[in-house]
Amino acid sequence: MSLNRSEKEAVISEVTSLAAKAQTLVMAEYRGVTVADMDKLRVTARGNGVTLSVLKNSLARRAVAGSAFEVGADQMTGPLIYGFSEDAVAAAKVVAEFAKTNAKLVIRGGVYGGKVLDVEGVKQLASIPSKEVLLAQLCGLLMSPMSRTAVVLGALAAKKGEGAPAEVAPEAPAAPAAEEAPSA
Repeated sequence: MSLNRSEKEAVISEVTSLAAKAQTLVMAEYRGVTVADMDKLRVTARGNGVTLSVLKNSLARRAVAGSAFEVGADQMTGPLIYGFSEDAVAAAKVVAEFAKTNAKLVIRGGVYGGKVLDVEGVKQLASIPSKEVLLAQLCGLLMSPMSRTAVVLGALAAKKGEGAPAEVAPEAPAAPAAEEAPSA
């Protein structure tokens, strides 16, 4: 079904606004993927903050013109599904995970940070842990020295016979007191 001029302009406008907010674009060929599988992919994508769109390539090229995703225009050939995400790795993760279980979805490439990604680049981007996981790992690294120090001090205290338990749970640092604003 062909779109009229105003419908095409609406699609271009919608995709342009998606591209303006997104950090990552992933493109995959969906030839042979069943409707039920595409629905599962869309539900997963929506849950991860990824917008998936099946677009005419000419409309997609016009929509990303002038954006950081314009460098990927050469990859926009064939029946493609376009995944945009504000999270740097979400689109790559969703598409790569789905492609592992559905061989008919073939990753074609993507764009991140104004640079074109090939299939391996998209897979590498997908292998990066999410922001939440990275923050949890950072917190663990920051807490590790305090935990080890508390354990060593507890062991030393127990060895000296002071009756302290062998393991002492580290206390959370006190919140800094709010400074009073100077009175005028």
